[in-house]
Amino acid sequence: MRRKEKEIIKQSEIDAVIHNSLVCRLGLCDGNVPYIVPLCFGYKEHAIYVHGASAGKKIDILQQNRNVCFEFDISAEIVKGEKACDWGMRYQSIVGFGKASFLEDSEEKRNALNIIMNQYSNRPFEFSEKAIARTTVIKIDIESMT
Repeated sequence: MRRKEKEIIKQSEIDAVIHNSLVCRLGLCDGNVPYIVPLCFGYKEHAIYVHGASAGKKIDILQQNRNVCFEFDISAEIVKGEKACDWGMRYQSIVGFGKASFLEDSEEKRNALNIIMNQYSNRPFEFSEKAIARTTVIKIDIESMT
């Protein structure tokens, strides 16, 4: 990070940015072509969980390359100025890297889906076996973030 004086260092502050985010932007690499997808997510114990259909571009890419980049941001605010070059943005963000894996076990998938739902709601949810079976759940083990 270039502006070290603005860097968020405390893990509790990093966690707060993630927990207050609504969207995880997941960066993938399709050969030498980048691909970014915004996703609903859950975060717990240094891992990110996302879900989706069992087919599609995101799945195809992850089956070939498990390396990912992710981004979260909150509190975006335009900073106005007199001149065009004085304008800017104020926000907090986290960028990190990790390895994705597909969860196969029904109980692991159920737990991960509950982690995702806990990001957006405080109430418990039930998932049918049919829903669990047809949903792809991806765990991203975080390797680094800043």
